[in-house]
Amino acid sequence: MKRRIGFLLPPGFQALDLMATTVFEIANSLDGGPFYDVTLLSEQGGVLGSSSGVGVFTEAFGRHDYDTLIVAGIMHPIGMRSTGPFLDFLRAASHASRRTASICTGAFILAEAGLLEGRRATTHWALARDLQRAYPRTRVEEDRIFINDGRIWTSAGMTACIDLCLAMVEADLGKDASKHIARQMVVYHRRSGGQSQFSALLELEPKSDRIQQALSYAKRHLRKPLSVDELAEAANLSTRQFSRTFRLETGQSPARAIEVLRVEAARALIESSNHSIDVVARETGFADPERMRRAFLRAFGQPPQAIKRAAREQAATPA
Repeated sequence: MKRRIGFLLPPGFQALDLMATTVFEIANSLDGGPFYDVTLLSEQGGVLGSSSGVGVFTEAFGRHDYDTLIVAGIMHPIGMRSTGPFLDFLRAASHASRRTASICTGAFILAEAGLLEGRRATTHWALARDLQRAYPRTRVEEDRIFINDGRIWTSAGMTACIDLCLAMVEADLGKDASKHIARQMVVYHRRSGGQSQFSALLELEPKSDRIQQALSYAKRHLRKPLSVDELAEAANLSTRQFSRTFRLETGQSPARAIEVLRVEAARALIESSNHSIDVVARETGFADPERMRRAFLRAFGQPPQAIKRAAREQAATPA
């Protein structure tokens, strides 16, 4: 029996989010298919315009018997409020569905409906802290591609919707199916949910040349212990002034920032070489593999061995 996918579109939705439907479209062409029945839904039905001006035909809210609900995002969610009927339908249909998901800023709509209370969630990195401030009972993790917290799934911005839907298909039909779809779509199979949305240096984005100088120094010398005193000297600042300025400009402590740089470098080394976990830990400045393992769990939600295994599987997948 085909699984019914209800794709909920708010007014002014982002048209880019519709490419998530392609994952299910290709899944339907696999042996034994079709497996999914995708319906675009809106409050009033008819042609609904996107933020880019592209309109699509939708069905009006009605039946609630959907296996999966996916809520698209909007360009400017801050201060926007969904209508009562939209939220009422979302709550009722979500209660009846097996899983409910959001793409990008669609997480704001799930939160507004009360579906993210006490749950882990993600959204576009540029708006993650806004989501956390607006809905403090949601545990927002801004550096995730997607998160599956029980029945609720959320994804980061833009193309992360593909990763989200590939993960859903993998859960439904198996890894071989999701690999085939990824190859057909000419995308990476499949970025793990914990993979960083952006590089560590871009995330830190210091405003002053001195802090940037310290970070560049740290990246070149990750094998060293890298004390705060040493970083302050690289920035030509006193230790106290450096620590205060660093936190003001990056929002993180120097120790946390160095861990992020080390984790990013370690992951790149794991995915691009055959080095053992012990060698990677030593080359990137972790005192021991166990400390690196704990840092990976904090950053990616999985240990280095899992990432190494996924990299090997990806390398073995035929083009």
